[in-house]
Amino acid sequence: MSVLEQAAAARVAAIDLAGATRAEKDRALLLMADRLVERTDDIVHANGVDIANARENGLSESVIDRLALDPERVAAMADGLRQLAALPDPVGDVVRGSTLANGLELRQVRVPFGVVGMIYEGRPNVTADAAGICLKSGNAALLRGSGSAFSSNAAIVSVLRKAVADAGLPANTIQLLDATTRDSVKELMRARGLVDVLIPRGGASLIKTVVEQSTVPVIETGVGNCHVYVDSAADLEKALGVTLNSKTQRYSTCNTAESLLVHVEIADTFLPLILSSLAEAGVTVHGDARVSGYSDAVVTATEEDWGTEYLSPDISVAVVDSLDDALDHIRRYGTGHTEAIVSESTTATRRFVAGVDAAAVMVNASTRFTDGGEFGFGAEIGISTQKLHARGPMGLPELTSTKYVVTGNGHTR
Repeated sequence: MSVLEQAAAARVAAIDLAGATRAEKDRALLLMADRLVERTDDIVHANGVDIANARENGLSESVIDRLALDPERVAAMADGLRQLAALPDPVGDVVRGSTLANGLELRQVRVPFGVVGMIYEGRPNVTADAAGICLKSGNAALLRGSGSAFSSNAAIVSVLRKAVADAGLPANTIQLLDATTRDSVKELMRARGLVDVLIPRGGASLIKTVVEQSTVPVIETGVGNCHVYVDSAADLEKALGVTLNSKTQRYSTCNTAESLLVHVEIADTFLPLILSSLAEAGVTVHGDARVSGYSDAVVTATEEDWGTEYLSPDISVAVVDSLDDALDHIRRYGTGHTEAIVSESTTATRRFVAGVDAAAVMVNASTRFTDGGEFGFGAEIGISTQKLHARGPMGLPELTSTKYVVTGNGHTR
């Protein structure tokens, strides 16, 4: 089937799914979870094919780690689906309502988008996550993973589709697009009228391509050149912990800190501490001239470093003369994802929160908390860095739109 044929089939499935009850959707999610566990060996075997091809093609070990599945990771995928089943159903929620002066009853209620397209890279666990989130929010999902994970994704989707059908919902609620050619991406981006919204999840080049070339409405997600600013009024113990966790807890995520800004008044005290700790953690520091004076291990930062999302054990570090200079630096190089300040000054934190334009601002807390699960949403399909429709971690409500329902008693205007 072509992408357009799959999209048309998804549109039919979305109509049926829109009328499904929470009990019906939850039953499907729980069956999907059980079947993933039952078919663990098949999924891991298919993943082995992808891993072998990745090594043959010279992909890095960090990429292979994100690609790899084992029984524990498959079990985690299943647990994610079970957690979705336990969450409230956003469809039908009344956002607001009132009785107008003429007696008409007005309600704004949540409804599914319809057909959601996902273009994503690497991690095959995203396949189960996206399928589950779309199903729970009443949307049919068109999934276009990367070619490197095609065997894994195909095995996962095969299991999920069978489970959905056995639960009495349309199998075409979940469909996998061909990832052996880039044509499928182009066709998906041009399927306006069949696909309601497109969500890219991956590196900067993927997101840039989708945003610039898609005729389908796009929710932009992901790229995170996140900063930690250590203010002159910072508690240095907190600053050390927040910086290290933001950078080293996990390197390959969009909410990992990639830049550190240190106020000049505490540079003599804080920089020796943090540079030593980062070196012990195996992190390479790309610093400006003032930072280089504190350690011979510092690599001289280039203009490119300040805007780089490393996704690796690297970080750019600069000394700034003021809070305003820190804000100027973030405005110039930040990507609107997550920014953090460490300070005991209420005045400084308020100015930082007001002055930073980002989806999430952390005060004395790690950037790694920008996550649907950590925010208590239970699940997310991505972290939106745009300002229209949704911003920040996108949970189930963000996978819906709204409609107005107006009830009268023979009213005419």
